[in-house]
Amino acid sequence: MEKELLSLLLPEGMLDYFEVVSMRLKDKTYFIYLEEKNIHPQQFKGDKLTSKGFFDEVSIQDFPLRGKPCYLKIKRRKWLNEATGKNVSRDWKMVATGTRMTEEFALFLKRNSWIPSL
Repeated sequence: MEKELLSLLLPEGMLDYFEVVSMRLKDKTYFIYLEEKNIHPQQFKGDKLTSKGFFDEVSIQDFPLRGKPCYLKIKRRKWLNEATGKNVSRDWKMVATGTRMTEEFALFLKRNSWIPSL
């Protein structure tokens, strides 16, 4: 039930890739904290990836809730590709062209510079 309620507040498809870790109301502003799930990116299927934490948190203003500003505080995950020794992350452009992301979510990410072009 909780996931269903959260899906009403967040861009469609967001909960496929992110977990809500906390929410709070501070100074008449809502903050929703999200972390990318430890689901290996499809483009590295078959590679051994080790989670190496997160990139710096980004703050994205979303639609107001109950007349109060709402910000999504998002942490994207990074992994170490054991074969190459390089850090990798999910290619959001690739996800956008796949079947698991709605157009609304893809446009949301594009607006916030996570996808260069669609």
